[in-house]
Amino acid sequence: MTSPGNVLITGGASGLGAATVRAVADAGGTPLVIDRQTPAAGVRHVLADLADTPAAERAVTELAELGGGRIDAVFTAAGIDVPGTLGSITPETWERVVRVNLFGTAAVVRASLPYLERSRGTVVTCASTLGIKAVSDATAYCAAKFGVVGFTRALAAETAGRIGVTMLVPGGMHTAFFNSRDEQYKPPVDAKLNRPEDVARTVLFALSQPPGCQVREMVVCSSKEGSWP
Repeated sequence: MTSPGNVLITGGASGLGAATVRAVADAGGTPLVIDRQTPAAGVRHVLADLADTPAAERAVTELAELGGGRIDAVFTAAGIDVPGTLGSITPETWERVVRVNLFGTAAVVRASLPYLERSRGTVVTCASTLGIKAVSDATAYCAAKFGVVGFTRALAAETAGRIGVTMLVPGGMHTAFFNSRDEQYKPPVDAKLNRPEDVARTVLFALSQPPGCQVREMVVCSSKEGSWP
């Protein structure tokens, strides 16, 4: 497989983002990470909060400079969730979930567009099976991920022929994503979830397509995923 080049990855310090960092490096590429936490040793990164749009945009510029002025791909893996009923979640928490998942995605993609257009690169956004199926106690997360779906489809139409656009729709994975949840919102111990390293390989698959060939959308989940179809 051809090297994926310089791949900017949000949320690259843990979970699916960290698994994609490893997959990119193993494929001969250079991962460039934006996260609030420090990623694995030796990974080029900028610490930033994706809920802060100017900070996210500055981080993209800094990482592009660390990558010699080139970004070949972007994967927006960063995401948060705080489950609960609409009336039980504070407005600040509800809005932060939307800002990180949706506004953070848009901010990073927007700042990356000039670099991607020069490299004829590819964006892979990270939606969710809860971006196409709504459930109770997840109004913020569903609103954000439904937004990512609409954003990605509109972006693909807007940039057709200039950059590649793929939407990844992952199901649940064995990551720390669920750790801070109240017990009632954690997957049961016998839940059938995917391994993040397996999902990361699908991101590399999207990035490996030849010019003019696009994987527009991918649903990647356990065969027993409860939120799909």
